[in-house]
Amino acid sequence: MSERFKDMTKVPQEPAAKLLALTNTRLETPITSPVAALPEVVLAELDEKGAMFDVLRLLSIALPARERVWWACLAARDYIGPKSDKDPKSLTASEDWVFKPTPENRERARLSMDEAYIDDETVNIAMSVMYSDGTMGPADLAHYPAPAGAAETCAFIMNIVALDKNSDRFEEYGQFLIDRAVDIARGGNGRIEGNDAMKEAQS
Repeated sequence: MSERFKDMTKVPQEPAAKLLALTNTRLETPITSPVAALPEVVLAELDEKGAMFDVLRLLSIALPARERVWWACLAARDYIGPKSDKDPKSLTASEDWVFKPTPENRERARLSMDEAYIDDETVNIAMSVMYSDGTMGPADLAHYPAPAGAAETCAFIMNIVALDKNSDRFEEYGQFLIDRAVDIARGGNGRIEGNDAMKEAQS
Protein backbone atom coordinates (compact mmCIF):
# COMPACT_ATOMS: atom_id res chain seq x y z
CA MET A 1 0.00 0.00 0.00
CA SER A 2 1.16 3.55 -0.73
CA GLU A 3 2.90 5.44 2.07
CA ARG A 4 1.44 8.73 0.87
CA PHE A 5 -1.32 8.79 3.48
CA LYS A 6 0.56 7.34 6.44
CA ASP A 7 0.95 9.09 9.81
CA MET A 8 -2.07 11.38 9.50
CA THR A 9 -2.33 11.72 13.27
CA LYS A 10 -5.21 14.21 13.18
CA VAL A 11 -7.47 11.94 11.17
CA PRO A 12 -9.94 9.87 13.24
CA GLN A 13 -8.99 6.21 13.47
CA GLU A 14 -12.44 5.18 12.37
CA PRO A 15 -13.60 3.38 9.23
CA ALA A 16 -13.80 5.64 6.19
CA ALA A 17 -17.23 4.13 5.50
CA LYS A 18 -18.47 5.45 8.86
CA LEU A 19 -17.12 8.96 8.21
CA LEU A 20 -18.76 8.97 4.80
CA ALA A 21 -22.08 7.81 6.24
CA LEU A 22 -22.05 10.43 9.01
CA THR A 23 -21.59 13.18 6.42
CA ASN A 24 -24.11 11.71 3.98
CA THR A 25 -21.39 11.41 1.35
CA ARG A 26 -20.94 8.89 -1.43
CA LEU A 27 -17.76 8.41 -3.42
CA GLU A 28 -18.01 8.18 -7.19
CA THR A 29 -15.29 5.53 -7.47
CA PRO A 30 -16.09 1.91 -6.53
CA ILE A 31 -13.70 0.69 -3.84
CA THR A 32 -12.72 -2.83 -2.86
CA SER A 33 -11.26 -2.03 0.58
CA PRO A 34 -13.06 -3.70 3.51
CA VAL A 35 -15.93 -1.81 5.12
CA ALA A 36 -13.80 -1.40 8.24
CA ALA A 37 -10.85 0.08 6.32
CA LEU A 38 -9.37 3.25 7.81
CA PRO A 39 -9.23 6.46 5.76
CA GLU A 40 -5.56 6.01 4.85
CA VAL A 41 -6.35 2.64 3.25
CA VAL A 42 -9.29 3.95 1.23
CA LEU A 43 -7.35 7.07 0.25
CA ALA A 44 -4.47 4.93 -1.00
CA GLU A 45 -6.86 2.83 -3.12
CA LEU A 46 -8.53 5.90 -4.57
CA ASP A 47 -5.14 7.43 -5.30
CA GLU A 48 -3.98 4.28 -7.12
CA LYS A 49 -7.13 4.48 -9.25
CA GLY A 50 -6.43 8.11 -10.13
CA ALA A 51 -9.62 9.29 -8.44
CA MET A 52 -8.39 12.77 -7.54
CA PHE A 53 -11.80 14.24 -6.77
CA ASP A 54 -12.73 11.38 -4.46
CA VAL A 55 -9.39 11.69 -2.67
CA LEU A 56 -10.05 15.39 -2.08
CA ARG A 57 -13.62 14.61 -1.02
CA LEU A 58 -12.56 12.03 1.55
CA LEU A 59 -9.82 14.31 2.87
CA SER A 60 -12.38 17.07 3.39
CA ILE A 61 -14.29 14.65 5.59
CA ALA A 62 -11.29 13.18 7.42
CA LEU A 63 -9.74 16.49 8.50
CA PRO A 64 -10.94 17.99 11.82
CA ALA A 65 -12.87 21.26 11.67
CA ARG A 66 -10.09 23.81 12.14
CA GLU A 67 -7.67 21.93 9.92
CA ARG A 68 -10.36 21.59 7.25
CA VAL A 69 -11.06 25.32 7.28
CA TRP A 70 -7.36 26.13 7.16
CA TRP A 71 -6.95 23.84 4.14
CA ALA A 72 -9.74 25.76 2.42
CA CYS A 73 -8.23 29.12 3.40
CA LEU A 74 -4.90 28.17 1.85
CA ALA A 75 -6.65 27.10 -1.35
CA ALA A 76 -8.27 30.53 -1.56
CA ARG A 77 -4.94 32.23 -0.90
CA ASP A 78 -3.45 30.36 -3.85
CA TYR A 79 -5.43 32.50 -6.27
CA ILE A 80 -6.25 35.56 -4.15
CA GLY A 81 -2.67 36.07 -3.06
CA PRO A 82 -1.03 37.31 0.16
CA LYS A 83 -2.99 39.23 2.78
CA SER A 84 -4.04 42.73 1.82
CA ASP A 85 -6.71 45.29 2.64
CA LYS A 86 -8.64 44.05 -0.40
CA ASP A 87 -9.13 40.53 0.98
CA PRO A 88 -12.70 39.18 1.00
CA LYS A 89 -14.16 39.48 4.49
CA SER A 90 -15.21 35.83 4.47
CA LEU A 91 -11.61 34.74 3.98
CA THR A 92 -10.26 37.10 6.64
CA ALA A 93 -12.88 36.11 9.19
CA SER A 94 -12.33 32.42 8.51
CA GLU A 95 -8.58 32.74 8.95
CA ASP A 96 -9.14 34.58 12.22
CA TRP A 97 -11.40 31.77 13.42
CA VAL A 98 -8.73 29.16 12.66
CA PHE A 99 -6.23 30.92 14.91
CA LYS A 100 -8.81 31.88 17.52
CA PRO A 101 -11.94 29.68 17.25
CA THR A 102 -14.16 31.77 19.50
CA PRO A 103 -17.95 32.16 19.14
CA GLU A 104 -17.32 35.81 18.26
CA ASN A 105 -15.06 34.94 15.33
CA ARG A 106 -17.48 32.28 14.21
CA GLU A 107 -20.23 34.89 14.21
CA ARG A 108 -18.00 37.24 12.20
CA ALA A 109 -17.56 34.51 9.61
CA ARG A 110 -21.31 34.01 9.46
CA LEU A 111 -22.04 37.72 9.07
CA SER A 112 -19.33 38.14 6.43
CA MET A 113 -21.45 36.20 3.99
CA ASP A 114 -24.12 38.92 4.06
CA GLU A 115 -21.61 41.47 2.78
CA ALA A 116 -19.97 39.26 0.18
CA TYR A 117 -20.09 39.96 -3.54
CA ILE A 118 -22.12 37.47 -5.52
CA ASP A 119 -18.97 36.04 -7.14
CA ASP A 120 -17.03 35.71 -3.87
CA GLU A 121 -16.34 32.00 -3.60
CA THR A 122 -14.68 32.39 -0.17
CA VAL A 123 -18.15 32.39 1.37
CA ASN A 124 -17.73 28.61 1.17
CA ILE A 125 -15.03 28.85 3.83
CA ALA A 126 -17.18 31.04 6.06
CA MET A 127 -19.97 28.46 5.74
CA SER A 128 -17.54 25.73 6.76
CA VAL A 129 -16.76 27.81 9.87
CA MET A 130 -20.43 28.42 10.55
CA TYR A 131 -21.26 24.71 10.41
CA SER A 132 -17.97 23.64 12.05
CA ASP A 133 -19.49 21.97 15.11
CA GLY A 134 -22.41 20.39 13.29
CA THR A 135 -24.88 23.14 14.17
CA MET A 136 -26.27 26.08 12.21
CA GLY A 137 -24.00 28.55 13.99
CA PRO A 138 -23.21 30.17 17.35
CA ALA A 139 -25.60 31.47 20.02
CA ASP A 140 -29.26 30.60 19.36
CA LEU A 141 -28.37 28.88 16.09
CA ALA A 142 -26.51 26.23 18.09
CA HIS A 143 -29.87 24.65 18.91
CA TYR A 144 -30.38 23.63 15.29
CA PRO A 145 -28.39 20.92 13.53
CA ALA A 146 -26.58 21.76 10.32
CA PRO A 147 -27.16 19.61 7.25
CA ALA A 148 -25.04 16.46 7.46
CA GLY A 149 -21.65 17.04 5.85
CA ALA A 150 -22.26 20.74 5.17
CA ALA A 151 -18.98 21.97 6.68
CA GLU A 152 -17.03 19.29 4.86
CA THR A 153 -18.72 19.95 1.53
CA CYS A 154 -18.01 23.69 1.73
CA ALA A 155 -14.29 23.11 2.30
CA PHE A 156 -14.22 20.63 -0.57
CA ILE A 157 -15.95 23.14 -2.86
CA MET A 158 -13.38 25.81 -2.01
CA ASN A 159 -10.58 23.48 -3.07
CA ILE A 160 -12.41 22.64 -6.29
CA VAL A 161 -12.80 26.36 -7.00
CA ALA A 162 -9.05 26.82 -6.54
CA LEU A 163 -8.44 23.81 -8.78
CA ASP A 164 -10.58 25.38 -11.48
CA LYS A 165 -8.65 28.64 -11.16
CA ASN A 166 -5.50 26.62 -11.87
CA SER A 167 -6.94 24.51 -14.67
CA ASP A 168 -3.87 25.07 -16.82
CA ARG A 169 -1.91 22.94 -14.35
CA PHE A 170 -4.87 20.82 -13.30
CA GLU A 171 -3.22 17.51 -12.42
CA GLU A 172 -0.14 18.99 -10.77
CA TYR A 173 -2.09 21.46 -8.69
CA GLY A 174 -4.69 18.85 -7.74
CA GLN A 175 -1.94 16.59 -6.41
CA PHE A 176 -0.56 19.55 -4.50
CA LEU A 177 -3.94 20.12 -2.81
CA ILE A 178 -3.87 16.49 -1.71
CA ASP A 179 -0.32 16.74 -0.36
CA ARG A 180 -1.25 19.92 1.47
CA ALA A 181 -4.19 18.21 3.20
CA VAL A 182 -1.96 15.30 4.18
CA ASP A 183 0.63 17.69 5.61
CA ILE A 184 -2.08 19.39 7.68
CA ALA A 185 -3.40 16.01 8.79
CA ARG A 186 0.10 15.17 10.05
CA GLY A 187 0.20 18.32 12.13
CA GLY A 188 1.88 20.60 9.58
CA ASN A 189 0.72 24.05 8.53
CA GLY A 190 0.08 23.14 4.90
CA ARG A 191 2.75 25.50 3.63
CA ILE A 192 4.74 22.96 1.70
CA GLU A 193 8.08 24.39 0.71
CA GLY A 194 9.86 23.67 -2.55
CA ASN A 195 6.72 22.49 -4.35
CA ASP A 196 6.68 23.59 -7.99
CA ALA A 197 2.89 23.45 -8.12
CA MET A 198 2.64 25.89 -5.25
CA LYS A 199 5.11 28.29 -6.83
CA GLU A 200 3.26 28.23 -10.13
CA ALA A 201 -0.14 28.57 -8.46
CA GLN A 202 0.99 31.74 -6.73
CA SER A 203 2.73 33.22 -9.79
